[in-house]
Amino acid sequence: MANGELVSRAFIKETDETFESLPERPVSSHPNLVTPEGFQLIESALARLRQESTLAQTANDRAAQARIARDLRYWTSRYSTAQVVHAPKDAAVVRFGCTATIARDDGRRESYRIIGEDEAEPSQGTLSYVSPVARALTGRQVGDVVRMGSSEAKILEIKSSR
Repeated sequence: MANGELVSRAFIKETDETFESLPERPVSSHPNLVTPEGFQLIESALARLRQESTLAQTANDRAAQARIARDLRYWTSRYSTAQVVHAPKDAAVVRFGCTATIARDDGRRESYRIIGEDEAEPSQGTLSYVSPVARALTGRQVGDVVRMGSSEAKILEIKSSR
């Protein structure tokens, strides 16, 4: 460059090192408990990623290849460690796979299904079995009052997902 001119990053070719240094997706230290539906989600993720990998290789898209390879490592690990847990037949106490309906002390009623970490979506009423709310509910029965943060909630109903 003449006279110390700087070159825009847009004109500098990225090296493969950029893509090879993607951080790994963290894998939980907790047992990988999943519902049967959660296991199907893992299988679907693996199938989708294998297809995406083929497309990325065909397109010679190194950034996509690196991202997909990282995600394949994660989901392959989750697949190999998955422990499928079926919902209990009875719903005498809150357990993995059950849906618990609670009444908070401010009057709100909420229902949560307790499932695996990768399949949980709190905004849709599903919680990871290791979440604080799920831990507070697990092992409890209808009528029990549990502490949730700075408030309390009463368990109104427990349903098995079977």
